[in-house]
Amino acid sequence: MENITLYFKEGASDKVYQATIEPKDGGYVVNFAYGRRGSTMTTGTKTSAPVNHDEAKAIYDKLIKEKKAKGYTPGEDGTPYQHSDKENTGILPQLLNAIEEDQLEVLLNDMQHVMQEKHDGRRLLIQKNGYTITGINKLGIVTGFPAIIAQEFKMVEADCLIDGEIVGEEYHAFDLLELDDDDLRGRTYRERYLHLMNLLASFNHRHISLVESAYLPGQKEVMFDKLKEENKEGVVFKRADAIYTVGRPASGGSQFKFKFHETASFIVNRVNGKRSVSLMLFNGDKVVPAGNVTIPANHDIPTVGAVVEVRYLYAFKESGAIYQPVYLGVRDDTRAEECTVDQLKYKPMEVAA
Repeated sequence: MENITLYFKEGASDKVYQATIEPKDGGYVVNFAYGRRGSTMTTGTKTSAPVNHDEAKAIYDKLIKEKKAKGYTPGEDGTPYQHSDKENTGILPQLLNAIEEDQLEVLLNDMQHVMQEKHDGRRLLIQKNGYTITGINKLGIVTGFPAIIAQEFKMVEADCLIDGEIVGEEYHAFDLLELDDDDLRGRTYRERYLHLMNLLASFNHRHISLVESAYLPGQKEVMFDKLKEENKEGVVFKRADAIYTVGRPASGGSQFKFKFHETASFIVNRVNGKRSVSLMLFNGDKVVPAGNVTIPANHDIPTVGAVVEVRYLYAFKESGAIYQPVYLGVRDDTRAEECTVDQLKYKPMEVAA
């Protein structure tokens, strides 16, 4: 029986991941277990039925490669892992805190925060170094993106590091962190945005766009109503005089997001019949069920243990299950430990007359 135990340590996270190839019914299965070190492990399988040894070994090797690319490593110290085709760059983005509807009025009416559309895609930093164009996800890991976007970035004369969101084959740029030898993170957002505007104006591109910004209260209100009417994902607010600070503050901060629809990241617990999967979330050290979601025909069915993004109307407090779920896709830039019940928005309690 072939097996491996991997560890991951970062900040307060201290995780264990185990994988094994085990004989079963004349063939082999690939099983896994994961969880916080010292706690009860969540178990699953990558093979719904026994396969031959070569297939099992290929599945096992791919699984281990994926986990190492996300920062897991053999050895209990959990030393960060570097891999040539899944390099951990150490470059991390600034993340936003969510706000509730009662906080909107202040941000819509002040002169300090810029408002932009929150695109329904995945976070992607793009680094240009000579003719080398590198995509970096929100975990700091090198990731792929459409070649047409990379080709357009090769037309930029300066080296740069841009922050943005990718949707299909469209890249929506909203921040500029480095320009040649100049690190812009310590400058205000207003300055960085102006440099980004000038940079994008310096070359031809069809698949790269500058995210539109609204500064004045009246402009923000018009944009907000338009985006909501068009059923967009939401808006973000960025303090115009703030520097770029990596990570997500425990509370507050200089950047905020407000979603018109609720979304959350879930772990796939089981593949059901009829293109459906069951979902689960962490509640402390335990995992709890969170309902099911149907996988559309234009998406591959995710594997057990994968992290997926789902839009929903609300969750039921009693069961934790989400209502009217819509599958959005796999999130390879989100760790399982981020999939917690704290993400959920629950159905408002009905008040008796």
